[in-house]
Amino acid sequence: MEANAGMVAGSYKRNELVQIRHDSDNGPKPLKHLNGQICQICGDTVGLTASGDVFVACNECAFPVCRPCYEYERKDGNQACPQCKTRYKRHKGSPRVDGDDDEDDVDDLENEFNYTQGNSKTRQPPLITANTVLSILAVDYPVDKVSCYVSDDGSAMLTFEALSETAEFARKWVPFCKKHNIEPRAPEFYFAQKIDYLKDKIQPSFVKERRAMKREYEEFKVRINALVAKAQKTPEEGWTMQDGTPWPGNNPRDHPGMIQVFLGHSGGLDTDGNELPRLVYVSREKRPGFQHHKKAGAMNALIRVSAVLTNGAYLLNVDCDHYFNNSKALKEAMCFMMDPGLGKKTCYVQFPQRFDGIDLHDRYANRNIVFFDINLKGLDGIQGPVYVGTGCCFNRQALYGYDPVLTEEDLEPNIIVKSCCGSRKKGKGGNKKYTDKKRAMKRTESTIPIFNMEDIEEGVEGYDDERLLLMSQKSLEKRFGQSPVFIAATFMEQGGIPPTTNPATLLKEAIHVISCGYEDKTEWGKEIGWIYGSVTEDILTGFKMHARGWISIYCMPARPAFKGSAPINLSDRLNQVLRWALGSIEILLSRHCPLWYGYNGRLKLLERLAYINTIVYPLTSIPLIAYCMLPAFCLLTGKFIIPEISNFASMWFILLFVSIAATGILELRWSGVSIEDWWRNEQFWVIGGTSAHLFAVFQGLLKVLAGIDTNFTVTSKANDEDGDFAELYVFKWTSLLIPPTTVLIVNLVGIVAGVSYAVNSGYQSWGPLFGKLFFAIWVIAHLYPFLKGLLGRQNRTPTIVIVWSILLASIFSLLWVRIDPFTSDSAKAAARGQCGINC
Repeated sequence: MEANAGMVAGSYKRNELVQIRHDSDNGPKPLKHLNGQICQICGDTVGLTASGDVFVACNECAFPVCRPCYEYERKDGNQACPQCKTRYKRHKGSPRVDGDDDEDDVDDLENEFNYTQGNSKTRQPPLITANTVLSILAVDYPVDKVSCYVSDDGSAMLTFEALSETAEFARKWVPFCKKHNIEPRAPEFYFAQKIDYLKDKIQPSFVKERRAMKREYEEFKVRINALVAKAQKTPEEGWTMQDGTPWPGNNPRDHPGMIQVFLGHSGGLDTDGNELPRLVYVSREKRPGFQHHKKAGAMNALIRVSAVLTNGAYLLNVDCDHYFNNSKALKEAMCFMMDPGLGKKTCYVQFPQRFDGIDLHDRYANRNIVFFDINLKGLDGIQGPVYVGTGCCFNRQALYGYDPVLTEEDLEPNIIVKSCCGSRKKGKGGNKKYTDKKRAMKRTESTIPIFNMEDIEEGVEGYDDERLLLMSQKSLEKRFGQSPVFIAATFMEQGGIPPTTNPATLLKEAIHVISCGYEDKTEWGKEIGWIYGSVTEDILTGFKMHARGWISIYCMPARPAFKGSAPINLSDRLNQVLRWALGSIEILLSRHCPLWYGYNGRLKLLERLAYINTIVYPLTSIPLIAYCMLPAFCLLTGKFIIPEISNFASMWFILLFVSIAATGILELRWSGVSIEDWWRNEQFWVIGGTSAHLFAVFQGLLKVLAGIDTNFTVTSKANDEDGDFAELYVFKWTSLLIPPTTVLIVNLVGIVAGVSYAVNSGYQSWGPLFGKLFFAIWVIAHLYPFLKGLLGRQNRTPTIVIVWSILLASIFSLLWVRIDPFTSDSAKAAARGQCGINC
């Protein structure tokens, strides 16, 4: 499939295949001509002002720019005219931005504190995705071995047009990166670096070329921003392409599959005349009545279409907001994948996630340092880290459900199983009974595939005969789907298109494998590919591979391989944690639960314990809520949370506490994690445990057991603010805020009640009070970042949160006093004067 072939759209079951030619000029074309004024950014008409005159954005050079592009440039762009670089002045009716002159026009007061329409979140993804794609195309790896597939599950024409602009800019950006060996290779983040960019650069032309490239990138951003501004209002008749053809994806829930090759073999040369990596736009077919399985379904469609078109032996999965921060990351992964000893049994190489744009103190533990630098690093010594959803390089054969090529040593039980089954001598004798034939009989089809990679190691010569020996064509179609080209590609262990494949059929097969009904009655999402059944499909996918005996590798290069963006806002962060916890509950209540799944496979015991910990942690929210409320109730009732214990018992308590602290200190020293990062992780564990984890438990039970899918909506309650980390202070209402706010209020009320009681009771009550206060203050200290986020920059909290929290706190407090669990029944009877002769 050539890059200049245009877009291909079609539906296999409907026997439709349409080729849409696109103009060689990828820039937008003007659709209307009014008064001879055409916007030089987006191609629309400039339009008229309220007085009927033609709108003039720049008073210096009168460069034609329409009002939407003018507004967008002032708010999110350079705030300057693209031609003369003069700062745009504010026109009547335009929202004010930083740097505007003070004005007293009465008719502009209504626009004083308002911004242009449209959610800022819809403006960011095209530019962020473009930077990710550019960093992939410029990666330090042989060009003929790199293909970039972009999945657009929303079938947005904005994404398609932005990718077209990105392909054009890549012709200039990629040779610049490789010539000067710059890092990172995402232009937005490269030009934003506050470092000495001349360091280690010895070519005299670098400064001049860098300035020229920065100007090129600024113009590229203007074009992307223009596309976004144009996409804010959808035409009534739907979007149309440059040649007037209706956009096939106007209905995101009912549209054909779409494929467009922008760059690649025979159609993607850079400015130096060198070949560029292949860049492919893919939007799978969607029809009403078909399950699409969200991200997991989209990833499985990418596996199949990439196998048909290029069939690389390894796949790299990155989210659209995670760019290459280290251009040599692929080489780092290939060191493990192509290792003679490890390569044949390594299913994936996982890189840690690193993030940009997080506040200095990481208030809500967005960096997840403890998880990435302690937990996953520790799992690397067992059977490997879990798959975390992005920044992961896969062995394609592992995704197809093949067995790893294991040695006799790998097939032996691990040391923990040996110690449980008897002495070492006896264990060795017992192992002799396990012949290769008996091992094969012991495998279950739920964890081990029905064919083995060892059977196809000889290569693809004569693979038709070998396939007939392994299984019938019908069995293959039942497993992989009814695509002969794709089935043949699954046997190409070293990658590449099967030699017997007819290139003329690739387009039809590519559309076929992304059709909505292709996975029906196959094992996609059950045994092969990304596994369905949970919103955290990454955990399930990695677990299935480990259960088959594959190992994974944790790669932590000195320069982080990938960097992405994280939600630094409190509500967004809690909703992210809610989704993760909900996915864990779904796995816990499914047949793939590590508690009972795959015991006939090759999952090591410690790796199983790690997976169990990954799915049961939301359940800890229930005792956590109880422990966070008990200190306050003890202050309210005058009782103590811990009964009096002997000195001997106190010694054991102190030893337990010291051993836990020592373990934590050793972990920090081993991993290099700072005390501050550890403390932030502890704080957010309490915040998430009293909110998102608790909601996930009940929402997961409703979803799995009752089939009720409950969604928690988030509504912004504050306007966007300018400045660094402005999103950190934006308050967004969500139900997740109520439980931790209730815990905070109950503990604050308990402290006030406890101090008041001590003041009224005299000096002798202050001693026990300090012990009770310590636990209450300890809870508040953990919830302090939540309190700061709740108040925000304006130190105000929505009334609904306060009302609900105070109401719940009052109910729990009165209920506790009414029950009074620390007082025995005889004492209660004596207090009521109902005591008999046994008092």
